[in-house]
Amino acid sequence: MKYWLMKSEPSVFSIDDLAKSKNQTTYWDGVRNYQARNYMRDEMKAGDKVIFYHSNCEQPSAVGICEVVKEAYPDFTAFDPESKYYDPKSKKENPTWFMVDIKLIKKFKNPVPLTEIKKNSKLKNIKLVQRGNRLSVMPLKKEEFNEIVRMGE
Repeated sequence: MKYWLMKSEPSVFSIDDLAKSKNQTTYWDGVRNYQARNYMRDEMKAGDKVIFYHSNCEQPSAVGICEVVKEAYPDFTAFDPESKYYDPKSKKENPTWFMVDIKLIKKFKNPVPLTEIKKNSKLKNIKLVQRGNRLSVMPLKKEEFNEIVRMGE
């Protein structure tokens, strides 16, 4: 099993939106960074655990735990000219972009703000706090995942 942190802007799709989704499950679309795509396409497996993180908001925070329930498949938003994630170079027969499905496990009682993550010496090496790292999907070590979960309980 692997562990991940996935970012979403709450104004676009929040953990509350996930909670309201059918079966508290949705596809994670719109990833348009090659490294983040590679993580989802090549490494994410059903059963992997995910920290859901709200980014680009007043208080960026880890807000809950999810699980990967469907492994990578073509991101259909790339083929839709009406979608803001449309990519005319991505073709159905040779897709560039992929997505996975995630299911909500639980919301944190206490969101874990980025400021607190940065203060925690056990989290000093996670990609989230590294300068210039803006990936929307990033790996975590089991210990880092567990520490964020501990902080949110």
